Amino acid sequence: MKLHWSPRSPFVRKVMVVAHELGIAGQLHCVRTVAAILKPNPDIMVDNPLSKIPTLVLDDGTVIYDSPVICEYFDNLQGKPKLHPADGKARLTALRWQALGDGMMDFMLLWRNELGRPKEHQSEVHLASYVIKRASTLASLEREADALAAMPFSIGHAAIGCALFYIDFRFIGDKWREEYPRLAAWHATVATRASFIATEAVDDS
Repeated sequence: MKLHWSPRSPFVRKVMVVAHELGIAGQLHCVRTVAAILKPNPDIMVDNPLSKIPTLVLDDGTVIYDSPVICEYFDNLQGKPKLHPADGKARLTALRWQALGDGMMDFMLLWRNELGRPKEHQSEVHLASYVIKRASTLASLEREADALAAMPFSIGHAAIGCALFYIDFRFIGDKWREEYPRLAAWHATVATRASFIATEAVDDS
């Protein structure tokens, strides 16, 4: 399987975390692919018209995107899903956590992109909204920290774990651990998982 991949993308990292958790990372042929918001990449668009990563191409040419779909595909390869609970309530919780983690990664990517613009062109309205969303999301996760710790590792844990690591990667100096100690304690346990150790983000350019 070919995976359009980047060592910097939190969504790619989520897919790779899932692959390592399921023991299938060795089946992936990772192709270094650049996906910039303002520069559509024709190499990706051959497979994904949205010019986004991760994008997975199966051996028969079937294309799968985006990260939630790829992760669910991986989880069903052996017919016994491990990271998407079968129980209705647990499944909804895991999927909601995935949506929360993915949404957090979405606005952080937009936030970083806005900060990368010349100061005079930055939107103060957008920047202020990202600050509010950060605080609201982290406060919500702090309230659910005990539930995160109690529930077996799922797709929701993978997404939230990658989102929090993305803060460390791209927003150096953010003191979120001091503000949200219970969430920080949960995340410290996630950081010891082999799947996260093997997929540490790297700024290669």
